[in-house]
Amino acid sequence: MSYRPYQQIQRRKSRQIFVGRVPVGGDAPITVQTMTNTPTTDVAATVAQIQRAERAGVDIVRVSCPDRESALALKDIVRQVEVPVVADIHFHYKRAIEAAQSGAACLRINPGNIGSQERVREVIKAARDHNVSMRIGVNAGSLERHLLEKYGEPNPEALVESALEHAKILQDNDFHEFKISVKASDVFLAVAAYQQLAEVCDHPLHIGITEAGGKRTGTVKSAIGLGNLLWAGIGDTLRVSLSAEPEEEVHVGWEMLKSLGIRHRGVKIISCPSCARQGFNVIETVSMLEERLAHIETPLSLSIIGCVVNGPGEALMTDIGLTGGGNARHMVYNAGKTDHTVDGQSMVEHIIALVEAKAKIIQAEIDAQKVLAKQAAE
Repeated sequence: MSYRPYQQIQRRKSRQIFVGRVPVGGDAPITVQTMTNTPTTDVAATVAQIQRAERAGVDIVRVSCPDRESALALKDIVRQVEVPVVADIHFHYKRAIEAAQSGAACLRINPGNIGSQERVREVIKAARDHNVSMRIGVNAGSLERHLLEKYGEPNPEALVESALEHAKILQDNDFHEFKISVKASDVFLAVAAYQQLAEVCDHPLHIGITEAGGKRTGTVKSAIGLGNLLWAGIGDTLRVSLSAEPEEEVHVGWEMLKSLGIRHRGVKIISCPSCARQGFNVIETVSMLEERLAHIETPLSLSIIGCVVNGPGEALMTDIGLTGGGNARHMVYNAGKTDHTVDGQSMVEHIIALVEAKAKIIQAEIDAQKVLAKQAAE
């Protein structure tokens, strides 16, 4: 009994590419990305950071390759992580070639910025030879001079024109395994650029509000911008850019997708803001449950409501529910139905045990469905 949104989103139709083994675009799930902030040459620190992001549910990780040593360090990094790694390249075409040879699954690069047509062809050859895709990454803060002279300032038209100019270089060389981003720190500018780009091409789109800010402000800003795009069906992969640890970006990205009913992973907690009617400390309880249930990957819904005003109604739509009652006895719901009561002292441990048991049951059902689908396909 998973919580289902009132409205289903119709995604924009796009071509599909692959970043390593991960499909992007087409009918593939919208993927969640982040980027490391450790020196890439510090392999141990970079791997540790990627592994924390993996536990948070990341699908793709980007790593900066500003120099030869960083590009070569990818060899050791990619061997120790599960998710595909995107090499972030700026200007120097040799870094792109080295990253492709080192095992990068994708190159974040603007082909118009790396020099002559011959250099572009060398990068494309390396990408083909090593089965590497690309991301054209346009940013309002680094638009080409001729576009700034033409438009006077960064605007949606300039971002889209820049993206299409770079795309044409790859297309003219018969290379089509690429996605595009047109990021800006201004929410309105970024959203308008993506909307315009979505109308004029069928390439997969990587969406993001760049330099969004710290954990709180960046989350709000990204939720407004990316929420608008996702609601409109725009976006095939996303990154929430926060001045915070990479795993925080992953958590926020997942919460966006879960809130819109686009993807489901882990425990979705539906909780009240609490008030004087609460039968237990809702804020403290939810904080403990979020931390203690973070290890669960199986999609499952849990309602934590402090009193009987909204508690029973929310419990009808969740796998497990808890509603505050009198005399420190609280009602537990299973699949929307009243099941039993629990006392306040043992409440948190009891709910954790119920959720873990429920997750095992749901995961077994999911695995069985996958087996049946595979058998049907064969």
